[in-house]
Amino acid sequence: MHYEVIVDTGILLALIDRNDSHHTWVTERLKEIAPPLLTCEAVISESWFLLQRVKRGREVLLQLLAQKQIIIRFNLDAELVTIMALLSRYQSVPVSLADAELVRMSELYPNSLIFTLDSDFLVYRKNRDRLIPLLMPPLDS
Repeated sequence: MHYEVIVDTGILLALIDRNDSHHTWVTERLKEIAPPLLTCEAVISESWFLLQRVKRGREVLLQLLAQKQIIIRFNLDAELVTIMALLSRYQSVPVSLADAELVRMSELYPNSLIFTLDSDFLVYRKNRDRLIPLLMPPLDS
């Protein structure tokens, strides 16, 4: 089955920062994935902030967007009520805005999986009770 791949912040950081401990794992997985990767503006914003310490990191992020390797496919304005409910449901995790948006994207794109390094996605559910298909490294790495 072909999955649309929704990408989280940690994946973008590991892809761009060769010194990241997950860089090799992420680049190997990307060889198996046809672009584009889908994401939301909150992930791009988190990545932008965290890439300030990575030489040319922000430039590479913008290039990935310009080349349509990563596409923003989420409208917070249209999904605000649902996002507010997700933020409330998972406040004890705690959930970030980016994570809530990715959970919602997994609902909007039924043949999708979330490409992440974040184990919180093992807790989150789409459509209230369904596991979210994930592409993530083993928990011990």
